[in-house]
Amino acid sequence: MEIVAIACDHAGFEYKEVIREKLSESGYKVTDFGTFSKDSVDYPDFVHPLARSVSEGETHWGILICGTANGVAITANKHEKIRAGIAWQPELASLTKQHNNANVICMPARFMTVELVWETIQAFAAAEFEGGRHQNRIDKIAMC
Repeated sequence: MEIVAIACDHAGFEYKEVIREKLSESGYKVTDFGTFSKDSVDYPDFVHPLARSVSEGETHWGILICGTANGVAITANKHEKIRAGIAWQPELASLTKQHNNANVICMPARFMTVELVWETIQAFAAAEFEGGRHQNRIDKIAMC
């Protein structure tokens, strides 16, 4: 059973709750890193634990939801083994997995419906890394 990590800030809270339930119903085990209400929070407090979990192999991949997806993606990508991609439609989600071997998908709640978020997650989960020339590029990402 795949273990999926999920986290959000206050802007993504309502979406996270729906998506967490849909993931469970679809047979995934879900590790929820918060936030746990619509109260204003600092997204790094939830992104770092999720990114650690994915990078250390405790969870297989992650989902981050905030207002624009930019802050959570920037924060997650500070972790060496994380490749977090922003996607706001299914095709982008597929491509970020196929070409970038992304292990965290970041979505902007303020620009998507919850239905579109779910479709985008399903596309990400179904996609597979293509390797080949894409692996050569990924190998050049790390600076240290």
